[in-house]
Amino acid sequence: MNIPSVYHKDIINQKLENIRNSVECSFEFFPPKNSSLEKNLWCSVKRLSALKPKFFSVTYGANAGEREKTYNVVKKIQEKTGIVTAAHLTCIDSTPDKLEKIAKNYWNNGIKSIVALRGDTSEKNYKHTMYALDLVILLKKIADFDISVAAYPELHPESKNSKLDIINLKEKIDAGASRAITQFFFNIDSYLRFRENCIKNKINVEIIPGILPVCNFKQLQRFSNMTNVQIPKWMFEIFNGLDNDIVTQKIIGSSIAIDMVKKLSSEGVKNFHFYTLNESDITYSICHILGL
Repeated sequence: MNIPSVYHKDIINQKLENIRNSVECSFEFFPPKNSSLEKNLWCSVKRLSALKPKFFSVTYGANAGEREKTYNVVKKIQEKTGIVTAAHLTCIDSTPDKLEKIAKNYWNNGIKSIVALRGDTSEKNYKHTMYALDLVILLKKIADFDISVAAYPELHPESKNSKLDIINLKEKIDAGASRAITQFFFNIDSYLRFRENCIKNKINVEIIPGILPVCNFKQLQRFSNMTNVQIPKWMFEIFNGLDNDIVTQKIIGSSIAIDMVKKLSSEGVKNFHFYTLNESDITYSICHILGL
């Protein structure tokens, strides 16, 4: 009996050939805050570049220093890898004039993909003067940017109901956005219901699922509290007692993400956006097993 051969065939079968031939991925990074984290970022960029992603994206801080970092990281990634790199841009704490200047600088320096977001605020009584829709309109007036916007399968944290979320998304798409990338989620049915709602409301762009591979369950719970994402009960059970065992958490997190991609792929999803948190090991492993 050739045991290695049997195991090898089983692994190949699990890769699902239809995924290998039809699914693409993209990866999100954030600007590093110190030299150690910077080294980690560039190692991750190099490793994940080998997977030939559709694009990279880099998040955007609210203050001026962070904004400058985003520009520098985006430009450097695109120049080093030759892979399209989208700059996140938020309109919170900014003005149309400032945003126009930033956008023109991006366009003139070859950065033509933007993830347009309102941005978060910690102040409960903060009154927004601009929203993501306004930013999409502003960008399209400046140049023909390729624009991605955010979508929320489990409701935006400040939304009153799902109908308003859909209306808001449709306005952004009608204003010129090319696709929507979702907040991370773990309930497949929530995504599928949301996508169905989009179709019913004539939102005719790709709704790319945002996948957050779990590396640290406590960290995930913090993210969940901030974003209104529901963590299923079974995940609390499966990660119970593993607070000090990050290696096992990463193995379980990989398994969950692989299962999600397989299920979503069987529902016709072709692209997946991974929130890497600037770490490459778990995301690379997931993509390698799936044959991406």
